[in-house]
Amino acid sequence: MVDNNTVMKDGRCMECGARETHGFSCYELFGFPLVWEHNDPKLYALHFWLVACYMIQHPSNYTAEGYKHLVKLFIEAYDNNWDSAYILKKNREIVKSLGKITSSIPNSERHRELREWPMTIEDIYLGGEDNAIANINKWKDEIRNQLR
Repeated sequence: MVDNNTVMKDGRCMECGARETHGFSCYELFGFPLVWEHNDPKLYALHFWLVACYMIQHPSNYTAEGYKHLVKLFIEAYDNNWDSAYILKKNREIVKSLGKITSSIPNSERHRELREWPMTIEDIYLGGEDNAIANINKWKDEIRNQLR
């Protein structure tokens, strides 16, 4: 199955390993917490972390330079406990200097390599809206530990 950003093979995402759950692809699972954010300002405050965790696990969406930028921004923001407004400001500055950071290679032609992660968007989805804040915080901790 191919959608806008992921390729599922044998019921698993070819990049992060998330399982197809309730008939939803990895990318479709990502849509659920994006909707949940609109119901809870505290959850919306974690928007950068939700998106960054998902995107770090899907490097085919980026140019090599764009992916390096994302990982560097994630690490600096995490290690320095930056607030969301400052993270977004830094991101805008860096993207301006880099230009295009997303891959221009057609989705069906991108190179994908499976990397096993301790948590994926599947865990956020399965934890449900009531546990999303705690699970996204756990996810960002897990991602940071993997980026050491």
